[in-house]
Parts: sequence; structure tokens; C-alpha cells
Amino acid sequence: MQILAASTLVVLLGTGNPGPIPERSGPATAIVVDDVAYLVDFGPGVIRRASAAFRDKKIEPLDPVKLRVAFATHLHSDHTVGYADLIFTPWTIGRQVPLEVYGPKGTKAMTEHLLAAYSVDIETRTNADGNQHDFPQGSRVNAHDIGPGVVYKDAKVTVTAFATKHAMESYGYRFDTPDRSIVISGDTNPTQATIDACRGCDVLIHEAQTPAWRTTRPERFQRFAEKYHTSTPQLADLAKQAKPRLLILYHYNSLSDQELFGDMASRYSGQFAIGRDLDVY
Repeated sequence: MQILAASTLVVLLGTGNPGPIPERSGPATAIVVDDVAYLVDFGPGVIRRASAAFRDKKIEPLDPVKLRVAFATHLHSDHTVGYADLIFTPWTIGRQVPLEVYGPKGTKAMTEHLLAAYSVDIETRTNADGNQHDFPQGSRVNAHDIGPGVVYKDAKVTVTAFATKHAMESYGYRFDTPDRSIVISGDTNPTQATIDACRGCDVLIHEAQTPAWRTTRPERFQRFAEKYHTSTPQLADLAKQAKPRLLILYHYNSLSDQELFGDMASRYSGQFAIGRDLDVY
């Protein structure tokens, strides 16, 4: 995917699902505004993918040591297993400031438990002989439990959370930067809130599952997906109302990429793309 000549980029660090598909890391998306990257979710592989984007695509803000702000859509493991990696790996290679992390209720508790779980590691790295002795603050996290509304704002971006419909408290996020508006759904059944958050946004990043794939799954999962995920017919209807300039499918399940593309193309005439790890928009 060709990089756009704009100060705001969308970088798909992970488009996968709970299944360990080697070419698809767990859900993680970077919104890069000038020299700062903002992460949405931190599934397995997030730091390796960020490092690849930095090294191979020359996206400097995705140098792992520079990752400092992140948002969680919800606390399912496939979206958060990389949290410890996000905290500790950049610190061990030189990050000297705390992380700022925002997410639904439970984010602060998860953070506290992770830091406790790694207390021996932190202690040995920061003692008199430790490599991180001079910058212990790099292992710290300022975690924020959020609700709907503006949850973060700086000179480059305003981030607004909106409630979505999943099996636990969950949020999508809208990023408004000087040149683009970007909405990311997280895991959710279709919601009016997602449509309202986009309303002609530049980019809508949304999960999808094809009906053909769902029929191959156990009956219990099919019932779960009907309540808490979005099918391609539903996504097509949602996108027709939300009217994004570009719709990106991520965190998708299908029998094949060709089946997914054909299914969406038969239902939606707007511009869309099937997101793959390390795509840049």
C-alpha cells in the first residue's frame, strides 16, 4: 500500500484474531501524526510489528522506544496480550518516560496486576547493577479507566471514545487530527454510535465476518457472533450510512481473502480495503 503524502498515517500493526496465524499479529493499529504514534489495542506481536514498520517502512514514530500513548477498545486477551510487551520491551531498550494508557473499566486493575507480576523483573533491572537503574520511570504506566466522550487531547490529536456493543464494556475511538478523521471500531455488533462517530470520516476501520465463515463455526459461537460481532452484510449497511472515504476491514474472519473481498464488493460500492499487517494508509 502506497504511503499517502499526509502528516497523519494509519498503520495496521496487527489485523488478526485469537487464532495464532503467523502472518497476522493480534489486533493493533497505530495512528501516526507527524512524529507521534498513538496505539489502539496491543495484541500479541505488537512490538515486533512496530519495529518492522520502523525498520522496513521508515516510520520513525514507530520506533518501539518512542511508543508512549495507547488506547484499549476492550480487555479481551487477543487485544491485550501484548500489554506487558508494550510496557517492558521499549523500556529495556531505552524508553525513559511512563506510558499513558486509556481503556474501559478494568484497565487500571489490569495494569496494576501486570506490574505486580513483573515486580521481580523491575527490581532486578533497577537495582544498583541493573541496566535500567538510571531510568526506572520507563517501566511505569499511568492507566486511565475511561467512559464515552473526549478521553485524550494534545496539540496533534483529539481522541473521542464511544460505547460499542461487545461481550464486555467496550469502546471505539475517533481520532481528529489536523488533516484527517479516523474511526476504529474494535470488536462490536453494528451500532448507531459508530455511524455517528464517522459521518463521512476519512477512514473507518471496522471488524467483519463473512456469513459463509460463520456457518463453519460451532452453534454457540454463531449465537455469540450474532450478538457481539459484525457480519459483512451488516458492515455494508453500516458503511452506506457512515459514508467513510475509505473503509478498512480488519480483525476479520473469512474462508479466504478472495471470498472476503468478493463478499464485500457484492454488497458495498464504496472504496474499501482488506487490511493486512503493516499496510499503511
